Amino acid sequence: MSEADYNIALKRIETLFHAVPNTPEGDELEALISFVNAYEDLNYPM
Repeated sequence: MSEADYNIALKRIETLFHAVPNTPEGDELEALISFVNAYEDLNYPM
């Protein structure tokens, strides 16, 4: 995932924030959160 992909994912997460679990939107939200978490772990370690 590039920095641009990361920023796009963050914006999409904002639009899906209140998605209902176990729906296509909820599944997309979960996947995006996983990708963002992985990106942040690699690029912004604590």
